[in-house]
Amino acid sequence: MKKIECVIMDWAGTSVDYGCFAPVAAFVDSFKSMGLTVTPSETRSHMGLTKIEEIRALFSIDHVQDEFRRNFGRDSGEADVQECYKRFQKILFDTLEDYSLPIPGVVDVVNRLRADGIKVGSTTGYTKTMMDVVIPAAASHGYVIDNCVTSDNLPGGRPRPFMIYQNMIDLNIGSRFSVLKYGDTIADIKEGVNAGVWTVGVVLGSNELALTEKEVKELPDLQLKARMAQVRNRMYAAGADYVVDSIAELPALIQDINEKLDCE
Repeated sequence: MKKIECVIMDWAGTSVDYGCFAPVAAFVDSFKSMGLTVTPSETRSHMGLTKIEEIRALFSIDHVQDEFRRNFGRDSGEADVQECYKRFQKILFDTLEDYSLPIPGVVDVVNRLRADGIKVGSTTGYTKTMMDVVIPAAASHGYVIDNCVTSDNLPGGRPRPFMIYQNMIDLNIGSRFSVLKYGDTIADIKEGVNAGVWTVGVVLGSNELALTEKEVKELPDLQLKARMAQVRNRMYAAGADYVVDSIAELPALIQDINEKLDCE
C-alpha cells in the first residue's frame, strides 16, 4: 500500500515562531544599522530563501539602491551584502532562542504522526549554526523531530528541492509520492512543487498572514477571513496541492491522501 511515510516541516512560521517574526525584525534592524530602510512587508516577500539570498534580494530593491547611493556615493556590492549579513546574524542570534516556542497544536500533531510511524524531517532558510540554537530551544518546549536539513552543504536552498531530497536520503524514503512538504511561505510551496512531493501550505501563524496570535484573536472575523483567503489563494497559485488553516487538519488530510494513493 502506498502511503505518506514522511512529513517535512518548515521551522519559523510553520512549527515555531508564530507569525515568523524573528527573521523579519533582524532584517529590518540590520539594514537600519547601515542607514537603509526595508519594510517588514518587503522582507516577508522573500521569506523562505536562505538568509544571505534574501539580503541580496532586498539590496536589489530600487529604493534601497537609491538610498545606498545617497548615503555612500556608489552602488552597493557583494561586500556590502556580506556586511549586512554579518549584522543580521548578530541581531538574530541575540533573539533566536526567544522565538523558538512551538506554534499551538504542532507538538501534539507531530507526536501523533511519529507515533503512527511517519518520519518527520525539516527544511529551513536558517543556517546550521542558527539551527543549533533553535533545535534544542524548541525541544525544551516538547518539539522533537527526526531530521533537520539546512542548505549549508547543498547546491542551494529554496525554492530548489535539494533539502527535501536530502531529508529523503537521511530518512530512507524511497519515493517522492510518500513525502509531504508542509510550510508557510511561497518559497516552501515552490520547494515542494520542485521536488515533486505533496505540498501543503498553512495559513494561521504563517509568514504570509503576518499576524501575531493576539492580532488573529482581535481582528474582526470578516477581515481575518479575507486575509486568510488571500494567503490561501497565493499558496494555491504557487502550486500547493492543499492549504490548511492549521496543523490540526494535517492528520485527516494525510488519511485522505493515503486513500487516494491506495486507489492508484
